[in-house]
Amino acid sequence: MCWFCGSPVTDAEPIGRSLRCPGCGRDLRSCRNCRSYLPGSRADCREAQAELVADKERGNFCDWFSLDAKYRGKSAGEGKAKDAAAEARRAFDNLFG
Repeated sequence: MCWFCGSPVTDAEPIGRSLRCPGCGRDLRSCRNCRSYLPGSRADCREAQAELVADKERGNFCDWFSLDAKYRGKSAGEGKAKDAAAEARRAFDNLFG
């Protein structure tokens, strides 16, 4: 699944830099979809030799990229959670605005 929208990733490895999610159009070969992505670690990556990637959500040329197995299935994705939080915030603001 795409980390953002939850659409399953059906493309075979290796995932090319130009591949995009059919559901939301975000880059599939990004740190957020990688098995080595580990927020809070050095460069947010388990691979000690990996170079720093500034934007973890954009496509990159990292030699260590491998699609995380959990993204082969479907899930809600983080985008829907962000949308729900924004909607709750708007509802709260409308109560007192």
